[in-house]
Amino acid sequence: MNSVLRGGRKRRRAGSRLLALLALIAAPASVATVAYLALWHHESAPRGAAPAPLAAGAAPGPSAPGLSAPIEDTPPVTDVPLNGVDAFRLRMGKPPRAALLFDVDTGDVLLRRHPLARLPIASLTKIMTALIVTERAGPGRRVRITRAALRYQGSGVGVLPKGRRVRLETLLNGMLLVSGNDAAIALALHVAGSQRRFTRLMNRRARTLGLRCTRFVDPHGLGKANRSCARDLAVLTRLAMANRRITRVVRRRQVEFRFPIKGGHVFLSGHNPLIRAGYRGAIGLKTGYTARAGRCFVGVARRRGRTLAVVLLNSPNPLKHAERLLDEGFAHP
Repeated sequence: MNSVLRGGRKRRRAGSRLLALLALIAAPASVATVAYLALWHHESAPRGAAPAPLAAGAAPGPSAPGLSAPIEDTPPVTDVPLNGVDAFRLRMGKPPRAALLFDVDTGDVLLRRHPLARLPIASLTKIMTALIVTERAGPGRRVRITRAALRYQGSGVGVLPKGRRVRLETLLNGMLLVSGNDAAIALALHVAGSQRRFTRLMNRRARTLGLRCTRFVDPHGLGKANRSCARDLAVLTRLAMANRRITRVVRRRQVEFRFPIKGGHVFLSGHNPLIRAGYRGAIGLKTGYTARAGRCFVGVARRRGRTLAVVLLNSPNPLKHAERLLDEGFAHP
């Protein structure tokens, strides 16, 4: 009887070793598959879902406490060169301080106005914030709402529950659709541990991309020293529109999420003037406003397989300017 038991144990141990060897061989493919699925996990991830694993080949992030490591390789960014001649001329009675119309897929510039003028950009800052967040934090994560996130000024989601945990993707929607400064702070703290450390990530990313006009001082854009130019914002736009998590958000007119507040839901209505006006083909991206920056806007539209974007800085009428520039752009192949 004992010999039979010993024989059974030996067979089980041999079987376990064989399974371990097979798992080791299959591990690289399994990790890559899990990482990919976690990146595109639906917004309604289960409560308490674990952070997405590091994607195969991704470099580990900085080792500072609270700093999240990158979870996906960033798509390569093609430059937005300013050489060449504008495809058309457009006279405006009250033009924006700076403007750029370009093809998102190719980077070709169709029209420029002071493309390298270094200007305040208000909440267009949040385009970079969204890029850093989506590169370093998976959609299934939960973000704790701290007191710091509730000490914000300007626009906000406004109902973030102190001390509770909120789905990261819900906050991403709140930051990009309603330009929530509270959401931007909460996301920055979650990713980097402090706004200052997160801002260093933003500026490091800007240097890597060769954005010579650009400097950030906070993740939300209220700081007077947040500055960039139309050309640099065009580069960020191309990168953002290659990010599926961002494009999924910015094309929405409004959205509803389950939320840990009274009533159990939060409703978010986007600020994008092209989408609100029903402009044909509008698919994003972001508005911004402060008294110093004026009205700023990056708008993206797609028609007949062609994607154009317009960057407007300090525009007296972003909707009118964006519609006219995009209409002319689509009329010039």
